[in-house]
Amino acid sequence: MRWPFDRDMSELMFRVLFSSIFVGLGGEHIVDDTLILHLMPEWVPLQRLVSLGAGLVLLTGGSMVLVGWRLVNAAWILGTFLVLVTLAVHVPAVLGVDAAPHMASDNAWMWPVLQRSNLVKNLCLLGVCILLGWHRPGRYSLDAWLGRARAAPRAPSVVPSDPARSDG
Repeated sequence: MRWPFDRDMSELMFRVLFSSIFVGLGGEHIVDDTLILHLMPEWVPLQRLVSLGAGLVLLTGGSMVLVGWRLVNAAWILGTFLVLVTLAVHVPAVLGVDAAPHMASDNAWMWPVLQRSNLVKNLCLLGVCILLGWHRPGRYSLDAWLGRARAAPRAPSVVPSDPARSDG
């Protein structure tokens, strides 16, 4: 059976799907972070500012991947973010160091489940970021478009002379 997509289309679909979590969460951090603030550990200072900053980082890195621009930089941005959030929030919660914030005792069992799934998700995303550092975008990317634009021969600019103008 033959794969129905060529390399460039597969690469574009990869970037769209991979970036969707970062762009979506980044937008949520900026537009309406009510749930995020509710689940944020109490030890985090200036929670709204931290949430906005996280949103900007997620949107920046995710958008860079989405359009296929400077993927190594995007991998560093997103990978660093994932390592910091995973070590600061998800690992302590999985180890039971950080209690469930604002949860009724009936629902407290969900906190470790949520944190384990976020920990595993972040590790998977980090693995993709590591690979992304070596990835080359296909023809449907901003990097490829800019490369073609730079490589295209340019016609010399010719400014028509104005006989009425005197340069001297």
